[in-house]
Amino acid sequence: MTLASKHERLSGLRPLSPAAVRSLAEAWEVRMIYESNSIEGNSLTLRETEIVLSKGVTVSGKPLKDHLEAVNLSKAWERLKALALPATELTERDLLDLHEIIMGGIDESGAGSYRTSAVRIAGSNHVPPNAVKVPDLMADLFADLSADPVERAARLHHGVSAIHPFNDGNGRAARLAMNFVLIAAGYPPVSISPEIRGEYYAALEAADAGDFATWQAFISRHVEAELDIWLDALTEN
Repeated sequence: MTLASKHERLSGLRPLSPAAVRSLAEAWEVRMIYESNSIEGNSLTLRETEIVLSKGVTVSGKPLKDHLEAVNLSKAWERLKALALPATELTERDLLDLHEIIMGGIDESGAGSYRTSAVRIAGSNHVPPNAVKVPDLMADLFADLSADPVERAARLHHGVSAIHPFNDGNGRAARLAMNFVLIAAGYPPVSISPEIRGEYYAALEAADAGDFATWQAFISRHVEAELDIWLDALTEN
């Protein structure tokens, strides 16, 4: 069964049972917050992330920044879900607002604002563009609405990563942008495990070098895997 046919099958099951969606979403969201932060170097484990989010406590011996990253990303995710209504387009303003939530209390001066200085991506050969070019490049990225949803999600993720428009929080913002597009189009969201960080970065770097097909295939595989999980759970009876 193709990705498109699986998407069509999931659409045919709508409206989905609120209880079934809640059961699937609750564990996934904690895992996504853990994984998205872990890829960026956050030291909280999955269990510690769950404790921070469910009990509102800090974990002894872990940096305050790591706790803030978990809480902030959870808040940004809730905001995303409120914004990503069916057939809604992610706007540049939406992304800036989500970034402001991600970086709240961590980098107040840069939260929700494009960078004004040069940045480098650790471990990558890709050099992000001059800060002066960032606003125009981001406007161009959001002006291109021609692709199908999965391709658009991949293009937005790669575009934000490549432009690196913020001082910090670019990876998390890119993954939120991707998932906004997927959710609004009726696809399940995608989370990237830190266990495949190398494959993830290699696919991004392939796109940086002009091989977008490799990156597109990487994202499509993960969208399809999430579709399989949802379809199995929703049709098991």
